[in-house]
Amino acid sequence: MLQIRQTPAILHIDADPGQYSIRQPSADMELTTRRAQLEIHQYKPQLTIDQSAAYSAYNGGNYLEMNNRIYSGLPQIFLQALAHKVEQGNRMAAVHIPGNTVANVFGEDTETHVLPEFRGAASMDNVDIHVETRAPDITYTPAASEMHVTVNRPEIEYTPGKLEIYMQQYPSVAYIPPEIDVTM
Repeated sequence: MLQIRQTPAILHIDADPGQYSIRQPSADMELTTRRAQLEIHQYKPQLTIDQSAAYSAYNGGNYLEMNNRIYSGLPQIFLQALAHKVEQGNRMAAVHIPGNTVANVFGEDTETHVLPEFRGAASMDNVDIHVETRAPDITYTPAASEMHVTVNRPEIEYTPGKLEIYMQQYPSVAYIPPEIDVTM
């Protein structure tokens, strides 16, 4: 009997997978902020006090006002003095009435005729106070923020794996003949 021995081929494959390396740097951000601004310009109040009427009541005021009052009052005083002299003359003309003598008429005349009132009228409203206020100027600029973002692209690296293919065992066929009996 003939024997046939066969050895199969053994192919060896050694493969390692490739590797990916992905790295993405973080985004670059730039943030700019402008502060809010509040500007207030406030005005001082203006106080005006007019005391000229009070000074006029105290001491007559300035010379022009005082002279105007005296000048405007002189006709009235002249008329009063003239009426008084007419009355004295009428009394002296009535000599038949006892006590109307010249000595009596002019001796009793002790009233002095003064100048007209040179001062202004006294009143509680002689001082004028005026306060002027202005509203403040307010300007407001709101805050502003600006953001600039720069996105960095991902960095991808690929390292290929290894692939080894080799024959671990080659195929073979062996034919073994039968033994021959030589004793025969």
